[in-house]
Formats: sequence, C-alpha cells, structure tokens
Amino acid sequence: MKKIKLLFIGILIIPLVSMTVGKIELEIKSLMNDKVELKIPSEFEIMSEELMKLKYPSERRPTLIYSNESGGINVSLNLTENKASQKMIEPYVENFVNTFKNLYPSAEWKGSGMKKINGRKVGYLKLITPAIDTKIYNVMFFTDLDAKLLLCTFNCTEKSITEWETTADEIMNSLKIK
Repeated sequence: MKKIKLLFIGILIIPLVSMTVGKIELEIKSLMNDKVELKIPSEFEIMSEELMKLKYPSERRPTLIYSNESGGINVSLNLTENKASQKMIEPYVENFVNTFKNLYPSAEWKGSGMKKINGRKVGYLKLITPAIDTKIYNVMFFTDLDAKLLLCTFNCTEKSITEWETTADEIMNSLKIK
C-alpha cells in the first residue's frame, strides 16, 4: 500500500515539476527614466555598444536592447521622434502593416492589431521575416510616451519560436506606462 501511495504521489508530482522546468523567468524592469515598466527575461543583459553596432548597423538602432548571452534573442525599446497619441495608435498599426508587407512580401504573418494593455492602447505586429541565414520571429508593439511613439520589439530565430512565443506575449502584455 505504501508503494502505491509513493507511486501515486510520483505520478502527480512529475508533471508539475516538468511544467516548471524550462519556464523562462521574467523580472519587471523600470526603464526609460522610470516612465516604462516591462518584464524582461532575468538572464538578459543590456547589449554592449559593439554588439549593437554589429546587429543594427544603421544609426537608427533602438535606444535600449536587452539580449541573451549570444545576442540572438532580444527585447528592445526605442522612443522615436515620431509624434504619437492614443488616437494615433490604430493608424500606426495600419501604417506598420502596410510597410512590413511591402518590405517583406514573403513574411509569414502571425497577427496584428490593437489591444488594451494596462489601460492603454497598444498596437502590435507578429511576423516571421527572412534574414540572411535564417528566419526571424518578430513581435513589435508600440504606444505613446511623452507624445512620441515608443516602439518595443521582441525577436528570436524561427527555431526558437516554440520556446519563446508565449514569453514574447507575456513581455508585450506587461507593458506599463507610468
């Protein structure tokens, strides 16, 4: 009888343990002079200037990039000079969708739209775009901050989508403007 109880407890515990193994741990970060809160994977560090210049050769690179050790998975924020307000979020969605469809006609779209996150309108795009040697899963989400457009992105290689897709959504859904 004792062996049956132990076996039963083992059967119950193993799935619970396996559900927590491999879960990506997120921590809330206060960013952009404490005006933005966003969950970032706890193992991510701020990307070095050298790696930023390699990964984003254009001078229009994001202002802040968190990445894993290899630099292959990123969360970035960029407060642009583009004017923005809550009324402008929906037109921005349309504009970005059209722009990305023109830039990447072969992209695989996973979704786009606008939703309320922590009481604010947030636009988003989810798509897989071609890169030199792989495909990149992009989640781009945006809202207004100080009358400017705040662009946030999550990206990883296509092979990491299964592991990161839910976490990317959790990151996006954690966006809070203070």
